[in-house]
Amino acid sequence: MKAVVCKSLNGPQGLELVNLPDPQPASGQVVVAVEACALNFFDTLITRGKYQFKPELPFSPGGEIAGVIEAVGPNVEGWRSGDRVAAYLGWGGTREKVAVDTSRLVAIPEGVSSASASGVSITYGTAIHGLRDRAMLLPGESVAVLGASGGAGLAAVELAAAMGARVIAVASSAEKLEVCRAHGADDVIDYTSGNLKSILRDLTDGAGVDVVYDCVGGENAEPTLRSLAWGGRYLVIGFASGDIPKIALNLLLLKGASAIGVFWSESVNRDPASHRANMADVMAWTADGMLKARVDRTLPLENAAEALCLIDDRKAVGKIVLTTK
Repeated sequence: MKAVVCKSLNGPQGLELVNLPDPQPASGQVVVAVEACALNFFDTLITRGKYQFKPELPFSPGGEIAGVIEAVGPNVEGWRSGDRVAAYLGWGGTREKVAVDTSRLVAIPEGVSSASASGVSITYGTAIHGLRDRAMLLPGESVAVLGASGGAGLAAVELAAAMGARVIAVASSAEKLEVCRAHGADDVIDYTSGNLKSILRDLTDGAGVDVVYDCVGGENAEPTLRSLAWGGRYLVIGFASGDIPKIALNLLLLKGASAIGVFWSESVNRDPASHRANMADVMAWTADGMLKARVDRTLPLENAAEALCLIDDRKAVGKIVLTTK
């Protein structure tokens, strides 16, 4: 089978297309013929050795896939060859076939394409875990999403809207903010338009924001934290800016607020049943059209380096997906 592997920690330049033996399913596993593999910002980090997980070289990037079960291993119940499935892998998805533990599988509903299904596990999985399980978001509350036009941000915009929240999208250009509006944002803010604290408090009539969903970190973290309402929740998702901010803890004390880490991949390992339940809702909402699972573009597997550069250069609005056909 064909596979894209990272042979050196040089980002896109370290990727090569190679031929590997087909995988065989172990006990409790199936082999999935991969039709689509979605890339994420963390793939730009893991291929440089800068992510919190550091697989040994050579490895395949690509943390989420969709395809068709091709072979079923021993001690597998409830799955059979021909089933359409999506799965979160962590890494290893940029190849034509992968062996996957059945605990990772989610059925793809009829009407949902493999390209769309491949891109929901990480971004929508993180968003529903963050908003539902960690922030315990209630209908009518306000949510500010930082980095709202990227794959992770758009997923949070859509899910917060689906959960009945008022969504305030924060992004870096008018074009990106229009995309956020199309995906359910009630209000939009350009990062460059002024002080985020003041703008967010004005939009909420001085009450402040109930939940902040921060995919970016960096210099806008503190003013956004200062915009929280009493009892607000600041969700720490990631640091796309490359800068991990340092926060004065007195800000949390004065607002009775909470800063909450959202380590979705570890939550999948620790509580796979909750992950499957969340993802069943995500897939159902995708099939119903409540979630749009925006795919910016698809490229063939052999163009993985080009695809990763699009994310590196902040040119993706939605998910970049590699396909095998």
